[in-house]
Amino acid sequence: MSSIKRQLLFGLLGLVLAAVFLGAAAVYRQARAELDELFDYQLRQMALSLRDQAFGAPAATAPGPAAEDFDFAIQVWGADGVRIYLSRPQAALPAGARLGYETVETDVGAWRVFSLRQRELVFQVAQPMSMREKFAAAAALRTIAPVLLLLPALGLLIWLTVGRGLRPLEAIAAAVQARTPATLAPLADRRLPQEVRPLVEALNDLLRRLGAALESQRQFVADAAHELRTPLTALRLQAQLLERAAGDAERKVALDAVKEGITRAMHVVEQLLTLARQEPEAGARPFAEVELVGLARLVIAELMPFAEAKAMDLGMVGAEPLRVTGDREGLRVLIANLVDNAVRYTPERGRVDVSTFMAQGEAVIEVTDSGPGIPADERERVFDRFYRRVGGGAGGSGLGLAIVKKVVERHRGRIALADGPGERGLTARVTLPLAGTAPPT
Repeated sequence: MSSIKRQLLFGLLGLVLAAVFLGAAAVYRQARAELDELFDYQLRQMALSLRDQAFGAPAATAPGPAAEDFDFAIQVWGADGVRIYLSRPQAALPAGARLGYETVETDVGAWRVFSLRQRELVFQVAQPMSMREKFAAAAALRTIAPVLLLLPALGLLIWLTVGRGLRPLEAIAAAVQARTPATLAPLADRRLPQEVRPLVEALNDLLRRLGAALESQRQFVADAAHELRTPLTALRLQAQLLERAAGDAERKVALDAVKEGITRAMHVVEQLLTLARQEPEAGARPFAEVELVGLARLVIAELMPFAEAKAMDLGMVGAEPLRVTGDREGLRVLIANLVDNAVRYTPERGRVDVSTFMAQGEAVIEVTDSGPGIPADERERVFDRFYRRVGGGAGGSGLGLAIVKKVVERHRGRIALADGPGERGLTARVTLPLAGTAPPT
């Protein structure tokens, strides 16, 4: 399992080691440059000190310390070009000399040499480059050695510091683990590090939405159980009446009542399922562009038989082409519920008009009927689940406008109810953002 503490430990130690080795490389380069200057100066001074020495027979060797204890090598050439002195016969030195400083490659490595002409003699002092590299590497090692020795202690300090810095996350994890569906109180956000505060705010927002969803679910289940109890009780009573029916006439009446009760129960169940699908937490389908006029005409065609059964005039009076971004099925349910309510509550030979148009840069769907309308003081309450007006008739489930409101909220639109033409009937107006535009804030 991935561990933030482990990642930070190895990451910080890796950065420290990288910085140490980069520093050591810089120290090596700097020490090498300074040693080159110092040893070059020594080569020159040693060559100058040979001017007063007497050199006789060719290829003479100088007495002195053993070769392994002496880093430098000296050669002297006479005026005729014959070498007359060599301090280290076993060293693979160049056979000739070029005045000044020079780096010479040999079979045993590179040599740094300085050659000087004095009294018709050529003096050359040489030093192996390996010695300079050895001194420079030793200087770099002395630089990183203390850090390498302290690395375990540094790792422990980093581990403790990171652990202390992650304590707020551990506290948040414990607080979240302690939450239950019955206790979704927000997490404390006081005295939190700046980096942790956005996480706590996001979790609190999630807890708030989860609490609202659970409360909505509990309310939905309670309302559904209460609403289904009435038609199911009626079905049971009607079934008992069917059992007691004395003749075919009574049996037919009781059977028709059972069928009507089943139809009502099925309508309630269908409306409940539709409402559940429109909940924000129900995993809505992705939005796409939807053409409203064609959708409205499709709904009118579906509900036309119900309107014709009441000799009602149902149709479109305005059909401005409009496109919105949304869930096509959800928008179909929205229009269908508005038109169904209008047809259901409008008396026979009434009129229901559907129109689509643009107002102030937004798409508008309007359904107007010639029914009894809704009093102004009840126009907010009719959007509540299972709310039915006293004396409203029509035997609705009380869910149609609640479903419409949910769809409108999902599409970030607005819905308003007003009087119909001539202060009779009802006008339901839904306003939605046009495709490609942002909804108003």
